[in-house]
Amino acid sequence: MAEVALNKTVPDFSLLDQNGNEVSLSKFSGKRVVLYFYPRDNTSGCTLEAEGFRDLKDEFADKNTVTIGVSKDTQKSHAGFSLKLDLNFSILSDKNGEIHQMFDVIKPKKMYGREYLGTERSTFIIDEKGILIKEYRGVKAKGHAEEVLDFISNLK
Repeated sequence: MAEVALNKTVPDFSLLDQNGNEVSLSKFSGKRVVLYFYPRDNTSGCTLEAEGFRDLKDEFADKNTVTIGVSKDTQKSHAGFSLKLDLNFSILSDKNGEIHQMFDVIKPKKMYGREYLGTERSTFIIDEKGILIKEYRGVKAKGHAEEVLDFISNLK
């Protein structure tokens, strides 16, 4: 799969959500999509970010916008994470990392002096026609959902 680029159409893809349902990007044609990639279920930053998007779901819906989370965790892990946080949006399992690669969110990271490849916390906004109009890379979880909502609120 080719990498996505700003102001270009995002190729359609399908992944399983936390309930085992196949979710395709094309299903949301006519709506804006906030597609956010996060490193791992049940970690502090990822929990904070998911709660932020959960709490603003109605505000996003008022702007004709849906939120979709993506990580490399399994569908089973997502099911538990979603239940624990009472999430009201889809989180998709990209175990093989194909969609991560398409959005170029696998980056070198360091923890405790060890280098590894991991998911860079990133968010992509796709317009009603499937065009990538905004990307946030290396974001901080706290306040990020509000930042994204502000951007969408200022779109015409």
